[in-house]
Amino acid sequence: MTKYFTEEGSVEAVNARMRGEVEPRLKEIMACLVKHLHEFAKETELTQEEWDIGIEFLTKTGQICSEERQEYILLSDVLGFSMLVDAINNRRPAGATENTVFGPFHVADAPIREMGECISLDGKGELCLYEGRVVDLHGEPIKGACVDAWSDNAEGFYDVQQPDIQPKWNNRGRFITGADGVYKFVGIKPVSYPIPDDGPVGKMLGQIGRHPYRPAHMHFMVTAPNFQTIVTHTFVGDDEYINDDTVFGVKETLVAPFEHIKDETEWRCPFDFVMVEKKD
Repeated sequence: MTKYFTEEGSVEAVNARMRGEVEPRLKEIMACLVKHLHEFAKETELTQEEWDIGIEFLTKTGQICSEERQEYILLSDVLGFSMLVDAINNRRPAGATENTVFGPFHVADAPIREMGECISLDGKGELCLYEGRVVDLHGEPIKGACVDAWSDNAEGFYDVQQPDIQPKWNNRGRFITGADGVYKFVGIKPVSYPIPDDGPVGKMLGQIGRHPYRPAHMHFMVTAPNFQTIVTHTFVGDDEYINDDTVFGVKETLVAPFEHIKDETEWRCPFDFVMVEKKD
């Protein structure tokens, strides 16, 4: 055991303090965190002034958090950390629908709507028909899958960001598949929008020359008994930010076709969700 703290032996000195019956996984995570945090300070030769700025940044990030806003999720997102953790925890075989970042604007228990119903309640935006099937890796339809969908409105805001302006549950709904695995609903063709950039995370992005925009996308969470949950988006491929998503959420397989049509809706977006069975 290291008796005294030194620059060279800092990691060993701190980690040696964990004694007794520490839960093994907690011990592993904390030891690794200390190791990389100390290595970061040593590699950059961090100054006291710089660390004070870091502490101030973290403090302000916590202070701006509320029930409606989670600035730490934004921080995790823009650093690519949310996508990395998601990728590690959702490795799937080829052909399965890929996950992407969950985002801070999901609301649980959205209304269960009739298949084909419109979820756009404010009458704004270009209507888009979303349709496809929920299937397994063999292409067999999955009955009883819940397709939970949500998006911003035509002005780039989610309903929870504008509770006094947008109708409750605007651009949100859940749809339950039948024996054919088909889902179908009408929403709007989504638009790109900035993440909230009036706080410390937005200020940080500006200081390092980055924009706060996400490319246009529809959110989905697909669940079914005995299958892994899918949390994903379908992206509009010609969006100006498709190759520069501020939260790194775009994956090639999630760029969906948005076909311009002349029918009851302006657009059509066909996309199948391929689910993976849970392991025993």
